[in-house]
Amino acid sequence: MAHIVVLGSGLGGTIMAYELADQIGKGDRITVVTKDPKYHFVPSNPWVAVGWRKREDISIDLAPVMAKKGIEFRAVAAEKLEPDENKLKLVDGTEIDYDYLVLATGPELAFDEIEGLGPDGFTQSVCHIDHAEKAAEAFEAFCENPGPIVVGAVQGASCFGPAYEYCMILETELRRRKLRPKVPMTFVTSEPYIGHLGLDGVGNTKGMLEAEFRDRHIKWMTSTRVKKVEDGKMTVEIVADDGTVGPETELPFGLSMMLPAFRGIKPLSGIEGLSNPRGFTIIDKHQRNPKYPNIFAIGVGVAIPPTGPTPVPCGVPKTGFMIESMVTATAENIGALLKGKEPDSVATWNAVCLADFGDGGVAFIAQPQIPPRNVNWASEGKWVHGAKVGFEKYFIRKMRKGTSETFYEAAAMKMLGMDKLTTVTRG
Repeated sequence: MAHIVVLGSGLGGTIMAYELADQIGKGDRITVVTKDPKYHFVPSNPWVAVGWRKREDISIDLAPVMAKKGIEFRAVAAEKLEPDENKLKLVDGTEIDYDYLVLATGPELAFDEIEGLGPDGFTQSVCHIDHAEKAAEAFEAFCENPGPIVVGAVQGASCFGPAYEYCMILETELRRRKLRPKVPMTFVTSEPYIGHLGLDGVGNTKGMLEAEFRDRHIKWMTSTRVKKVEDGKMTVEIVADDGTVGPETELPFGLSMMLPAFRGIKPLSGIEGLSNPRGFTIIDKHQRNPKYPNIFAIGVGVAIPPTGPTPVPCGVPKTGFMIESMVTATAENIGALLKGKEPDSVATWNAVCLADFGDGGVAFIAQPQIPPRNVNWASEGKWVHGAKVGFEKYFIRKMRKGTSETFYEAAAMKMLGMDKLTTVTRG
C-alpha cells in the first residue's frame, strides 16, 4: 500500500491527481497538498485584467471534486521538503510522509530581482488571479487619465505568450473605449526577436506578430534588459548580438505589465541533487529525479535548458500540452512502479497554443515544443479568439467534473481539425 503525495494543484497538479486515481491499486492513496484551495484557469488572466472575466468565472473549488475521486486534500502550504526522510513539512506544523512525491508547484515569481518590478512595485502582472484583479483596477484608473503603456517580459522570463495576449487584448479594449489615440504602446521583451517566445519561434510567429504590432501601431524593443522601474518610468538597455550594451533608455508609462523571471519555490530550493541553482527540479526522461527516484516533477518547476544562447537570457516556456504530456508519463510511470515494473513512459513535450488577441489571435502547434521539430505550424485569424473562448468553457466544465484527459490535445482535435497528438512514448 503506497501513499502518493502531489504538491501543488495548478494545471499539472490537479490533472496529475485525477490521472493517478486511475493508476493506483486497492489500498493505495493520494493526497494533494496545496496553498490554494481553488484552481484558477490561468490562461484567462489577461481577460480578467481588462474586466472581461471575473474570479468566479474561472475558479474551481477543488476539495469537493477531489473528495468524489477519493483523493485526500490538504489546503496548507509546504514549508520544507526532507527527501532523505520521505517527509514534507507544512507551515501549520504538521508533516506528511510519502512513498512517492510529485512536485507540481509551479514557480516562485522573481519580481524582487528587478527594483520596482511587480504588483508590490510599479508594474502589474497577469501571472496569478490576485495580480490580474489588481491589474484590472489599475486599468480602470488608467482610463480616467490615459497615457503611455509598456508591456512585455523581463530578462530571464520563460513565459512570453501572456505578455503578447495582454498587450493585444488591452489594445482591443482601448479601441472599444475610444481611447486608443491617446495611448502610445510599447512592447519590451528579452526575446531576440518578436515571436521568439522562448522557443526560437514556431512557424512564422515572427512575421505574424510583427505584422500584428504594425497593424495596431504598437512599437517594440527586443533583446532588452530592464534595469529598474520607478513610478511612471522604466529604465531599460538593449544588448546587441555581440553582447555590447547600448545606452540606457527611459520609458514613461501610465500603465505597465511586465512578466517576471521564474525560479523554484523555497521549500524545494537548495537541496543538493534535487534542484538546480535556480531552484528548478532536475528530472530524467521519465520525469524522475536521478538522486531521489521516488520523486517526480512536472510543469513549470521542471529544469529545462534554453533552446540556445540569446543576447538577453530567455527561458523555455512550459506550455499546457507539454505539461499534460508530463502528467500522463508520470502517472503511467508511478503506476508501473506500483505494479512492480520499471518506468518506461516518456513525455513527448508537444505544444498546442491558442493566443487570444481580443478580436483575433495566433495558434501554433510544435511537435516537439523544443526544436528541431516534426511539426512547426502556426496560423492566425479571428477564429482563434472563438477557439480560446470555447476551450476555456470546455476546460473549466471538465475540470469541475474531475475528468482526467489531455485537454490541449482535445482542443487540437476539436478546434484545429488535427489527428490525435502523441502524449507519451516508450523507452
